[in-house]
Amino acid sequence: MDSLFAYPSFAAPVAGQCFSRPPSIGILSTYPPTPCGLATFTAALSDGLSANGAEVSVVRIADGSPTSSSRVVGELINGSATSVAASSELLNQCDVAIIQHEYGIYGGADGEEVLDLIGGLHVPAIVVAHTILKNPTPHQRSVFEAIAARADQVVVMSEVANARLRLDFNIDRRKVTTIPHGATIPGRVSLKRSGRPTLLTWGLLGPGKGIERVIDVMGSLHDLPGRPRYLVAGRTHPKVLAADGEAYRDARAEQARSSGVADSVSFDPGYRGVASLVELVQSAAAVVLPYDSTDQVTSGVLVDAIACGRPVVATAFPHAIELLGTGAGIVVGHDDPDALAAALRRLLTDPRVAGSMAAEARRLAPTMAWTSVAKTYLSLARRHLVQRPAAV
Repeated sequence: MDSLFAYPSFAAPVAGQCFSRPPSIGILSTYPPTPCGLATFTAALSDGLSANGAEVSVVRIADGSPTSSSRVVGELINGSATSVAASSELLNQCDVAIIQHEYGIYGGADGEEVLDLIGGLHVPAIVVAHTILKNPTPHQRSVFEAIAARADQVVVMSEVANARLRLDFNIDRRKVTTIPHGATIPGRVSLKRSGRPTLLTWGLLGPGKGIERVIDVMGSLHDLPGRPRYLVAGRTHPKVLAADGEAYRDARAEQARSSGVADSVSFDPGYRGVASLVELVQSAAAVVLPYDSTDQVTSGVLVDAIACGRPVVATAFPHAIELLGTGAGIVVGHDDPDALAAALRRLLTDPRVAGSMAAEARRLAPTMAWTSVAKTYLSLARRHLVQRPAAV
């Protein structure tokens, strides 16, 4: 027996019908307690959809850990054709299916098993593309183009991703739409930042995060009032932990010691819930995203930083260039430590600059609220239900 499934009680829809109620949504994704950004995204989107009156059911990609969420109606077991077919049928019990896509979460070469799952759907399928590769392999390209061909709509979360998908892939451009990555918008909180100014990077830790870039320049900030500190918050990514243990974190701690800035660099590997994380981000003088990637078209951490009204300093990955272009932060070259040090010094020493960036972040934040983002998904779902021809 591949998996146990508890079928939801609501009736399957009739194609072409008009909806006086919000459409029911089935989501295929990783889901908490799986520790990854996609799971966090799906849980927050589910909450936003529910807040807009939609009934949400989740088919969770199994990772061996149990979940207690009442939303989870079944699990997809990669490598099992029976589970793929059963997952399609579960999603068919809803009005619309939302498929979260990353290459690494589905079975088969480059996640190609998801093609059979989408092929088994009889309801409109909205695919949310979290990664659009700039230089995909031929097989990665063919898999994604096949996914897009079977989907009713492909959602991306930045305009650069939209342009890349429409221009560089052989897909129907009319299927591509942009819906911003959502964020939790904190209430008005008057935080008095005390002690040493904090530069913050957070998220699942591993190679590619670029933590070494910030450690390299911390020594040049020692002369500033209050002697700023650099806090790296978050657990090591489970896949990195399984392959290499804490080698990356240990190497960064040793880098700080050998550079003489150990008293200005700290690591917090503890888990934080949404409220605790928001409080941490709001307490920071600035958020630093020093990522190695020159290709990243979606960053949930970047969106969360802006939603919390904090100035951002980021390397020049595409989503940062797009979101920070109106003044919510500073973008620096990946291989320009002098520019990184100058940007951090400017934020820490010029309250007018920091205040202006924080104000722009607060201006942008409302468009990112999960309830607003979820409402856009529901509008998209309704549109496809109306466009579908009535069942014969």
